[in-house]
Amino acid sequence: MKTPLESPQSAPSQSGYDVIIAGAGPVGLFLAGELALRRCSVLVLEQAESPSSPLKQLPFGVRGLNALSIEALDRRGLFQELELHKRFKNPHQHNGEGARRQVGHFAGIPFHAGDIDPSQWPYRLPSSTETSLMTELAELEAVLARRAETLGAAIRRGLGMTDFQQTADGVTVQAGDHAFAGKWLVGCDGSRSVVRKAGGFEFAGTEPEFTGYTTQVDIADPEKLRPGRNLPPTGMYLQSQPGYVMLQDFDGGAFRDSGQPVTREHVQAVLRRISGTDVTISALHTATTWTDRARQATTYRHGRVLLAGDAAHIHSPLGGQGLNLGLGDAMNLGWKLAATIQGHAPAGLLDSYTIERHPVGAKVLDWSRAQVAIMRPGPQARALQAIVRDLLNTRDGATYFAGRVWGIATHYPLGGDHPLAGRSVPNFEFEDGTTMGELLRDGRGMLLDFDSNASLQALAGEFGDQLQYVAGRTKADLGLSAALIRPDGFVAWAADHAPAGSELQQAAARWFGGRAGLD
Repeated sequence: MKTPLESPQSAPSQSGYDVIIAGAGPVGLFLAGELALRRCSVLVLEQAESPSSPLKQLPFGVRGLNALSIEALDRRGLFQELELHKRFKNPHQHNGEGARRQVGHFAGIPFHAGDIDPSQWPYRLPSSTETSLMTELAELEAVLARRAETLGAAIRRGLGMTDFQQTADGVTVQAGDHAFAGKWLVGCDGSRSVVRKAGGFEFAGTEPEFTGYTTQVDIADPEKLRPGRNLPPTGMYLQSQPGYVMLQDFDGGAFRDSGQPVTREHVQAVLRRISGTDVTISALHTATTWTDRARQATTYRHGRVLLAGDAAHIHSPLGGQGLNLGLGDAMNLGWKLAATIQGHAPAGLLDSYTIERHPVGAKVLDWSRAQVAIMRPGPQARALQAIVRDLLNTRDGATYFAGRVWGIATHYPLGGDHPLAGRSVPNFEFEDGTTMGELLRDGRGMLLDFDSNASLQALAGEFGDQLQYVAGRTKADLGLSAALIRPDGFVAWAADHAPAGSELQQAAARWFGGRAGLD
């Protein structure tokens, strides 16, 4: 198994840092680690003085990781450092056992383990990672920060970016009384992104239909509320743990946008109206509000400035796909930006970030809008709910929804005839027990040769440090002869037969740049 690349020192050169990242949330920290892994100097600026926050602690800070996020973390050796999922094997495990165990939902309508047909996912192997697991936001950020700093990235907290200027050669970033120079700037600074606003990115989309509330309260008479997720005609309320209440009030987002403080009296009034009870909240400990506003930057790049995560797209947290979408952005962008900085990126490589990730973000926004549409108060939405519930109780329906929620259906249009091209590489386990996740930890691309073809080894050598050659047999035989894997773990090209050299050469040059990229 290959060992990780040597860690760089992230001290700026005379011309400044290679990359300045605004925002030390999971997306910014993951991206910082990806860049530092490829020997880029990185500075992360974060407005908050401390990474800790009440809203990042249990139960507020619990998030669901989908299959793509779990694979990404495993491919960088990070998944093993997370602990919460070892106690909560599935986000819905408490809702039953066996075939009727709830493993996800769409607009609060559950789908169950026994209704999913895994045979429709032929590239999910026995050695594949889980399809969905829980993580704690604070724990995830700690793991990602530790990795980024170990690799040499600098993280400055209590120093948020306030403005920047861009030239043809780089950016100058202002953070309070400080100024920093960099070749590139990436905004990972959330839904109210300073980078996006200062950079003049168009942020198109739709306005909200509801104000959502996430609260920790004391309830004097909790027996008046039904447990779990409830969809009465007046909105939605969820009581998943004692004192943990989530609400959706279809007020057009008016309360959230009003800027008014969230008081005990207000939450009690909303809860009473939605639940149709006279329940009493005796104390309000913590509360945050959110909406289903759905907006997306029309491009993720302006010159030397890029966006990722919530800075690039916002939507309601229904289905918990925001974190996964952002981690996917970071995994896709990191290697492409690093190759650009190091001068061996083929033409158009960095532009492929928007080309590939924008449609994925657009689908998630529409997925969120569709859920809101069938959660609205009124008979039309109730009718749609009944139809969707029937679909979710079918094998094909549950499999389709699970594939979308877990990210298994994600596909980049990379060309080629093979059905694996553009999809996440299966987590092959080789005869010596090594897995694909382990082989990808140094952040390089890979040429997999299942037939020990000497010409493939010679071709891989043309790309030097960028492309490692791996030959061997795997425990699960999918009939592949060879596959070209990008550093983010997506299949750029694959063949079931002895490949034509020119075809593979073109695919490799498209993503790795050819001889010009040799170190």
